[in-house]
Amino acid sequence: MLRNFVGRIQKGLSLFVARRPDAFSYFSEDRTATAAQDDVREGYFSVLAVKGEETKRFIVGLDYLHDPAFLGLLDKAQEEYGFRQKGALALPCRPQELQKILDGPKA
Repeated sequence: MLRNFVGRIQKGLSLFVARRPDAFSYFSEDRTATAAQDDVREGYFSVLAVKGEETKRFIVGLDYLHDPAFLGLLDKAQEEYGFRQKGALALPCRPQELQKILDGPKA
């Protein structure tokens, strides 16, 4: 089931991937999802870390789709939101939690 979910994400990412090589950092919520998609370069995708009033947008490399901690967040997102999320992929965690995963060693 998780492999199916990851496969669907990878397939859908091709619609949102741009070719700008200068942007792979994270951005705060003041950027809109529609205008911000052109800052995602090939091999990356954007996610929102959402917990209560805290929301932050991150640009994440596709290699994190193999990271157990990141996959755990995807499982939580599936449990909380299902497979029918509209717009950006939202992860139910505090931005600091996702930042720790992205800053830590990759599996």
